[in-house]
Amino acid sequence: MSEGTLLPVGLRGSFAALAACVTLLAPAAAAASAPTLDVQLERALATRPASPWTSAGLVVDLATGQTLFSRAADASLEPASNEKLPVTFAALTELGPAYRFRTEVLGEGHRAGDTWVGNLVLKGFGDPSLTSHRLALVADELWQDGIRRVTGHVVGDDSWFDADRGVAGWRPEFYGIESPPLSALVVDRAQRNDKLVRDAPLAAAAAFDRALWARGIAARGAVARAARGRTTLLATTKSPQLWRLLQVMDRDSDNFTAELVLKELGAEKLGEGSSAAGAQVVVRALQAAGIPLTGVRIVDGSGLSRDDRATPRELGALLAAMWAKPSVRDVVWRSLATPGTPGTLEHRLLKQPARALVRAKTGTTDIASALSGYVGTQFAFVVLQNGDPVDWQAAHAAQDRFVTALARRVTT
Repeated sequence: MSEGTLLPVGLRGSFAALAACVTLLAPAAAAASAPTLDVQLERALATRPASPWTSAGLVVDLATGQTLFSRAADASLEPASNEKLPVTFAALTELGPAYRFRTEVLGEGHRAGDTWVGNLVLKGFGDPSLTSHRLALVADELWQDGIRRVTGHVVGDDSWFDADRGVAGWRPEFYGIESPPLSALVVDRAQRNDKLVRDAPLAAAAAFDRALWARGIAARGAVARAARGRTTLLATTKSPQLWRLLQVMDRDSDNFTAELVLKELGAEKLGEGSSAAGAQVVVRALQAAGIPLTGVRIVDGSGLSRDDRATPRELGALLAAMWAKPSVRDVVWRSLATPGTPGTLEHRLLKQPARALVRAKTGTTDIASALSGYVGTQFAFVVLQNGDPVDWQAAHAAQDRFVTALARRVTT
């Protein structure tokens, strides 16, 4: 029929009615053909790796607690740096967001005028943020107090923690590369002249000795050992509050901070500054919150250990529990990485709406890749991928597709 052909009046009405029906049915047909959220998320996780992968995921509705998507939710997988999420939760609930690590200067001996007769002990209590600058401020405090001379040594005491400098399941190359040594007394992250020091407490004592001399207080050099006998507290320096340290730990995925936080939990709550004791405290905190722990094993704080295990169900329940507790939620939201800003998501998820909505913890080792967090105020999500090896590029692409699909649901 040509564009100018005339129709009988009756047929014109029939065609008009048919056109109206087609118009009304078009949105319904489009909706029927649009993939469901389940289908979108399954497609998002689909990859073609060179070797077999386990790829698991979970999505929770934060308003109702309902699980909206589940794929291998009970798979016991290596979490990589997603291990920092349960450590964050335990630190906030067991120590509190205002907790501050301390470093003390103790005197072995006695004061005689402007002289301390005996040794000065620099005792560490696990502060991951201790710097030479803060030691200089402590030296100034002693000078202001009138001390001009120390007859003995400057002693580095790291007895608050055990002597283990790493954790079971770490690969040998992780020591000093992925994390400085896990001593209770570490200054400048155990770096001097851009090199890793061999003996962290001794190096810390030497740094304090230099700070004393620079301020005009003479001492006899550095040694490393535990404090002996009765001591006098002469000065204290404290870290920033815990919530600020957690921002570095989670946003930048700082392994050293995570490991010292874990040991601190053990020292403060069980009287044993070890990774194993800290892990016991984390498990206790998760159990108290009702987090399902079948298939879960916590060995370290960073996720570097190949012995760590997590499940999407555990992490999804944990994210929901943290969201339900405002004091924890506010700290965690500020601590997680944000697309396009400094941190582990700086170069990912840069397109809207994901860029504006996603807050997440990344995780990457040679055999594990992970991304877990929040999409707006609507969804908590978990993606864990294990393989030998994991193709990081393919894993990140799948994770980004996954959270982008959720972000689009928030805006519609």
